[in-house]
Amino acid sequence: MPRLLFAVILAGVATPALAQSGLDGRVGKLESEMRAVQRKVFPGGAGTYLEPQVRPAPSTPEEIGAPASSAVYDLTQRVSSLESQIASMTGQIEQSQYRLRQLEDQFAAYKKATDARLSRDAAAPAGEGTLPEGGPVVPPPPRAAATPAAGASGSRAAQVAAVEKPATGQADEDAYLYGYRLWAAKLYPEAADQLKKVVATYPKSRRASFAQNLLGRSYLDDGKPSLASIAFYDNYKKMPDGERAPDSLYYLGQALMKLNKPADACKVYGELLDVYGDRVGQGMKDDVARARTSAKCK
Repeated sequence: MPRLLFAVILAGVATPALAQSGLDGRVGKLESEMRAVQRKVFPGGAGTYLEPQVRPAPSTPEEIGAPASSAVYDLTQRVSSLESQIASMTGQIEQSQYRLRQLEDQFAAYKKATDARLSRDAAAPAGEGTLPEGGPVVPPPPRAAATPAAGASGSRAAQVAAVEKPATGQADEDAYLYGYRLWAAKLYPEAADQLKKVVATYPKSRRASFAQNLLGRSYLDDGKPSLASIAFYDNYKKMPDGERAPDSLYYLGQALMKLNKPADACKVYGELLDVYGDRVGQGMKDDVARARTSAKCK
């Protein structure tokens, strides 16, 4: 009889101990998973375990001789709550990862489209691309319609024919002066075509800077400020030491004002004075001062 009683008592003691041991294993596993989740959600935490903000109510000390089942029940409740929190956090992580993949896909598509547009702009003829990063913001202009052939209009052909071609014996000079005379005769499309040929044929000539600047003025006078702004900026970017680079910056500001972009025009006027302030004459400085006033530059 004593042996039977001892066995019953031992079983009563061992059962809660074994149950609690199993629960301790579950708690250890869940805490390990929670740390892994926290390392993924808070990578900067250096592995530090974050204590939960919601804590279980402090347990009331049990009286000696009270049944051990209440401690096991409390531990079971804590494990269930911890499992629920991990499941909820795992779901949130999966949703965040899905949204991140969507953003990455959208950015990849945007980058691909942007790279393709920049490649097209780089391959476009002079005067038809967008301004590069760091320059004034100018919307991409529509492609200019093809210039009608001179023979399409007898009157127009007669005007072009009336413009005398120079014959100084210096090819680059003659080509530029002919473009200048076409511009002076207000034959702007023909002047633009001629001036583009000068820049393409004689890129190392001092007249290249003159021709690129006058190309912008031809567009500007022809009511095409978008094309003009690109022509002016190209002269400043590609031939910054050219004789007409300061003039191109000034007229770039004028083109931007035509495009209703006074803030960008103010940046251009500021850059003109910063870069060429010691090279331009007082007349240019006075023109810039008036332009800044008109644009309400600060």
